[in-house]
Amino acid sequence: MPVLSFAKMQGLGNDFVVLDARRRPLQLSLDERRLLADRRRGIGCDQLILLERKQNPAADVFMRIYNNDGSEAGACGNATRCIAARLMAEQSTDRLVIETVSGLLESRDAGGGLISVDMGEVRTDWREIPLAEACDTLHLPIALGPLADPVAVNVGNPHCTFFVPDVAAIALEQLGPQIEHTPLYPQRTNVEIVQVLAPDRLRMRIWERGAGITQASGSGSCATLIAAARRGLTGRKAEVVLDGGTLTIEWLANNHVLMTGPWAESFRGEIDLAGAARAPVLEAVHG
Repeated sequence: MPVLSFAKMQGLGNDFVVLDARRRPLQLSLDERRLLADRRRGIGCDQLILLERKQNPAADVFMRIYNNDGSEAGACGNATRCIAARLMAEQSTDRLVIETVSGLLESRDAGGGLISVDMGEVRTDWREIPLAEACDTLHLPIALGPLADPVAVNVGNPHCTFFVPDVAAIALEQLGPQIEHTPLYPQRTNVEIVQVLAPDRLRMRIWERGAGITQASGSGSCATLIAAARRGLTGRKAEVVLDGGTLTIEWLANNHVLMTGPWAESFRGEIDLAGAARAPVLEAVHG
């Protein structure tokens, strides 16, 4: 494996390693993907992003998303904003379309350092989540400790959203992985815990499928607003306050969901994957 050039980007603390494979296809093994995401041996990130040649003529680029554990993801709103901003600068435009395994995501420059992304159509039928059996997706039969009665939605990937009085009182690091692997979600699920602060303001923390607790999640914020609106807790537009900052989410009349928020590029560099994979040999020290 040659030396790889990369960019490190982040949206509200949800961080990404971005590799550009548009000119030269890049095949990474599961171990290599995990190594790049490793915060001690590799670069470190919540998700690894590969930019590939577009498959749909309507798109500007294909964005492939891998979680920290090397598994492939269908959507990542924070990464979409970062990639959109990067490509808008490259192409001197304020609008473009990013292709993912879950569909086409239209993005635009919203001004003031913000990017808006149409995250696509909201799916609430149990088959589309997908769930293992027929269920009322507004009231799932899942309960664990202080968490119960969640809402299911798919925004490019599956979500399970719980409403609680105080998100700070929930041991998400303990409950999140158990709910991620609940049998009702055959493809596993992202897990949100949400506190209603006002009719247009929600506080959310997330356990991401394949990544664990992250500072922010774009698709998770979309799922949170949709779940709250379906329950009648908010209107169709609200601010979602995350550990890393705030996103504005709007559930549009056409059943698409719009996400608006900031992005940042932290640094660029190179990594020798073969070198990073070699474990150091420690010699005994004799006193």
